[in-house]
Amino acid sequence: MTDHASAGTVTIMGVTGLPEFRPGDDLAAAIAEAAPWLENGDVLVVTSKVVSKAEGRLVAVPADADARDAERRRLVEAEAVRVIARKNRTLITENKLGIVQAASGIDASNVAGDELALLPENPDASAAALRTGIRERLGVEVAVVITDTMGRAWRVGQTDAAIGSSGLTVLHRYAGQIDRQGNELVVTEVAVADELASAADLVKGKTGGLPVAVVRGMTVTDDGSTAADLVRPTDEDLFRLGTEEALTQGRSEAVLMRRSVRFYTDEPIPEDAIRKAVGIALTAPAPHHTRPVRFVHVKERRKELLDAMRAQWRADLAADGWPEDRIDRRVRRGDLLYGAKEIVLPFLVREGAHSYPDAQRAEAERTMFTIAGGAAVQGLLVALAAEGIGSCWVSSTIFCAPVVREVLDLPADWEPLGAVAVGYPTDGPLSPRPPRDPADAFLEL
Repeated sequence: MTDHASAGTVTIMGVTGLPEFRPGDDLAAAIAEAAPWLENGDVLVVTSKVVSKAEGRLVAVPADADARDAERRRLVEAEAVRVIARKNRTLITENKLGIVQAASGIDASNVAGDELALLPENPDASAAALRTGIRERLGVEVAVVITDTMGRAWRVGQTDAAIGSSGLTVLHRYAGQIDRQGNELVVTEVAVADELASAADLVKGKTGGLPVAVVRGMTVTDDGSTAADLVRPTDEDLFRLGTEEALTQGRSEAVLMRRSVRFYTDEPIPEDAIRKAVGIALTAPAPHHTRPVRFVHVKERRKELLDAMRAQWRADLAADGWPEDRIDRRVRRGDLLYGAKEIVLPFLVREGAHSYPDAQRAEAERTMFTIAGGAAVQGLLVALAAEGIGSCWVSSTIFCAPVVREVLDLPADWEPLGAVAVGYPTDGPLSPRPPRDPADAFLEL
């Protein structure tokens, strides 16, 4: 296949003298009468609105602005296959044609105040019928592109794009061709039909009453493709999840992303990522509107702390009568904290706790604060996982609280809640785990 462009000059001409179309009008006849100068190889570019009008795709709605807007919202939902994003009053959807655009393509412009226009039911078929109609009336072979206005991801503003076509190769594939510098092109595909749609809109505009334009000078080929072939299959779409769907999936998988990661790469962890995770953890429920949890990011004193904890651990095991070889094997479990890229220690501070004269309520108060501390720790782990950062909670500091407080010079009422090892996992990005079966842990009484 040769290059898709023209020999050097393309002419775009507006078709003037067209009527205001209404349901049942003969669109092909009107265009043939207004543009008897059409030639073989021309590309006829037609705004979808006039196709919708001629095909009777108009919906009567109340003239009252609020009632009309309510009916429009209902129609948008009815024409949508899925909602991609909502922002203020704008709804981005995938409609029944597979096209992603604002409001399912339903339009209130260039129609009467008590009407709304739906997109053509089958734009490719409409394009083929119009092409046939021009051939029958003028004896010329033209390509037809039916357009609609769309926004684009990551770009401000709208442009016209092809939603229907006939007689035109809609995609020009450059894969395997060689550029002027001798480089082989690998994946480049040019959406020719979309280029024609946007180019023609420079002449048609939105308010000038020119819904049809002719592009002359293009090298037109026809491989039987249509505008439907420009809709990217979902399984090939790197951005297949819309905002609504991505947020929903993110919420449902956030906790499931957390797992115990014990081996870490050397990649540094951004300080602001840890601070952000701590900030999220501090939103956990707290008794009596208190702040019962503190987090310590251990840096300079890390080796001193871990060595002191290990010495205490060995002393405890030796006091239990363990032989040295067995102690060596057990304390090797603590290598996890040595190998982590960062260590964050959570502490419970019971300031604001209520005092009770009886043991039962005093213990209940203690349990309440402990649960709040656990919730904050879980919040930290989940927040790190949401950033793709691995972590592992270990209980070691709980068993040597005095050592931890002494090395870090912390107050006596700071109660260690374990240690959190932090780092990027060596076995690749985190992925959500399936929820466990609650059958053995969930009772309904």
